[in-house]
Amino acid sequence: MVKMNKLLLGTTSLLSLSLLAACGNGDEESASEESSDTLSVWMMGDGNETVQPIFDAYTEETGIEVDLQSIPWSAAHDRLLTAVASGEGPDVVQMGSTYMAEFTDAGALLDISDYIESNDALSPDNFFEGNVATTMFDDSYYGVPWYTETRALYYRTDLLEEVGYPEGPSNWDELYDAAVKLSERGDNMYGFDINLQEQTFGPMFAKQNGSELIDEDGNAVLNEPEFVEAIEYLHSFVEAGATANQDLGIEMSQSFGGDGIVPMFISGPWSITAIEDQTTDIEGKWDIRTLPEGPVSNVSNTGGANLAVWSSSDHPDEAMDLIEHMVSVDSLMTYYDTTSSLPALVEAWEEEPFQDEKIAVFGEQLENSEHMPLIEGWDRMSQAYLSSFEEIMVGGADIQETLDNLNQEVQTIIE
Repeated sequence: MVKMNKLLLGTTSLLSLSLLAACGNGDEESASEESSDTLSVWMMGDGNETVQPIFDAYTEETGIEVDLQSIPWSAAHDRLLTAVASGEGPDVVQMGSTYMAEFTDAGALLDISDYIESNDALSPDNFFEGNVATTMFDDSYYGVPWYTETRALYYRTDLLEEVGYPEGPSNWDELYDAAVKLSERGDNMYGFDINLQEQTFGPMFAKQNGSELIDEDGNAVLNEPEFVEAIEYLHSFVEAGATANQDLGIEMSQSFGGDGIVPMFISGPWSITAIEDQTTDIEGKWDIRTLPEGPVSNVSNTGGANLAVWSSSDHPDEAMDLIEHMVSVDSLMTYYDTTSSLPALVEAWEEEPFQDEKIAVFGEQLENSEHMPLIEGWDRMSQAYLSSFEEIMVGGADIQETLDNLNQEVQTIIE
């Protein structure tokens, strides 16, 4: 396992919150102290119905009740910050993978290394490596991978066959060639969608070209050749008219269905449902494949969520027992049935739903997927990237100069 070091930001707010949490723990009763027969759990999302069956099964098996609170993702970060300040957190909390560095550094999450190392069911070897890496800081574990997601290439098989790629493009050169040929079908026809609002899109291509994004010394390298060349490659699609330099504002039925205005795009498994619901006219005419190979790799981005124990919990043993229950194959299959979220547990991929050829592609891609940088300032860094990317792709800004400015801004965030 590669050691993932926290890149510490000198943010006064988080240091202050950590101190407040330390004080709060001594003066106020934590929510987790209500009952030794009850565990408090915070889940992120819009409702309890997706996870309640998992907790009902746990209560029936153990007699321990689960006090479940569902927190919308839009409010999750602020709610977690408030919990750090007050010291009043849950026993078990769902953590977005990009939150892990920030709240580990704030002292909000319990070091569960001893539990991980003594329980075969929670062994890091059981989970996709890219997800495990989001739980580990300074050789210690602060979470268990729960569900995962990654991205693959969707393509219209009928249209790609017409330009010589019936199984989709397998590398960068083929992707560009296919996109250009598809764009030559007529006015307002394109070959490939480059998502200007996706925070990981350009960085993912940069990784495929060998960029570290942030090197092992904690320095931003977004203006080095590996990153610059990847952005130049993406910009070449705009220059050739093979991709739109703005949001077309059309539905899946128009973009991917019908004439296939945009017959190739990169997305996660959630787009399968959108295609099946909105593009009934192209049944049997589309497929998914792993990402085209870049100069170094075809690495994709790993996302998802982890399960962690809040550091103020009075019931860490019971909390870890509940987490073990939640990452079992049965529980993960229940969660897949209610949310279509892909399990981070490798063993679960042997189950029938994941034998479907389209879903299986994401399992294959997960074997070569990595997380974005685990830094507290990832949100600020990604927003800075999006602004710079738009300046280049839409405004035609000089690529090297724009990335020099971006790199300086990101370095300031890191420091």
